[in-house]
Amino acid sequence: MIRRATVDDIPALLDIEQASFHGDRISRRSFRRLLTGGSALTLLDASGGALRGYVTLLFRAGLPRARVYSIATHPQYLGQGVAAALLMTAEQAALERGCLAMRLEIRKDNAASLSLFQSRGYRIFGQHAGYYEDGMDAFRLEKTLTRHLRPELARAPYYRQTLGFTCGSSCLMMAMKAFQPGLELNRTLELQLWREATTIFMTAGHGGCGPHGLALAARRRGFPCAIYVNGHGILFQDSVRSAEKREVIRLVQEDFMRQAAESRIPTHYRFAGAAELLQCYAAGGIALVLISTYRLTRERAPHWVIITGCDDHFFYIHDPDNSGNRSGEERINMAIARHELERMARYGRLGNKAVVVIYPPSVTPPAMDAQ
Repeated sequence: MIRRATVDDIPALLDIEQASFHGDRISRRSFRRLLTGGSALTLLDASGGALRGYVTLLFRAGLPRARVYSIATHPQYLGQGVAAALLMTAEQAALERGCLAMRLEIRKDNAASLSLFQSRGYRIFGQHAGYYEDGMDAFRLEKTLTRHLRPELARAPYYRQTLGFTCGSSCLMMAMKAFQPGLELNRTLELQLWREATTIFMTAGHGGCGPHGLALAARRRGFPCAIYVNGHGILFQDSVRSAEKREVIRLVQEDFMRQAAESRIPTHYRFAGAAELLQCYAAGGIALVLISTYRLTRERAPHWVIITGCDDHFFYIHDPDNSGNRSGEERINMAIARHELERMARYGRLGNKAVVVIYPPSVTPPAMDAQ
């Protein structure tokens, strides 16, 4: 039996700690803080009445990733699958909290632990020099928890953007390919769509795609679509300091809005939350969602992803991100808890929210909101 540890288990936890480690041990006071705080979870293997091992996870508000703070098996029970069972249960607990991945540190000379975690799908992505009390270095390991949850739900193929500013056009390409399997996805189309949908200027460098521009590009190619924005304001304008650039952004977006109205693209001036996204998905649509990358990478940048599937607990997304911050497994059909996606789906000081839903040619999008 694996259960949540309580303060009554502190003597047993200390016994496991003392028997398992020669240094860097967790103290009684630290165990009490971990067990009574809201940002940690300690699971205890109490099978057969014996307290055989434990694992402690740490959670950080706003970060969809858990950390394995400590895991230990009492030496009397080594080789009986205690650590593997604890780790599996810990991963499920992290998923239930909306975490997308787990990380931890392992001593470079701890071959047994390294073998266990690598056999469970953890990969080395970095190192910490002199991390432990005795000066030993640590490997940094990570595992994506959601990569194999529901691959059969993926409604669209995956395309990775080739440039840092083409996430919007790359998402549109994936959605169009889902409804037009013969469409060739390449860099020429990626840039063509970007040119049609870009807002011209961003914080620096090339501009990003706006919802109205993406919808217009889809409509020109015969795909019905609908736009959801949380107001009549100008997206991305607060991202630049230059008055001239802000003016250009305003002019471009107002022109996009005018063209969208003339094309009778349904525009809904409200946030498309989980309920609306589920309705769009059930109607055959694929949603392009503007998010802030902060909850994924701790960097604040606007970014487009697409929803490829959903179930009772998660939305599944393709993220076209081409940076080196995450593995490919973290970009394809990645599961995100419904409430977590709603938190991610906003950008900037004003909390801009935008969704573009692309439908197959045979579907009529929902009617436009009253203006």
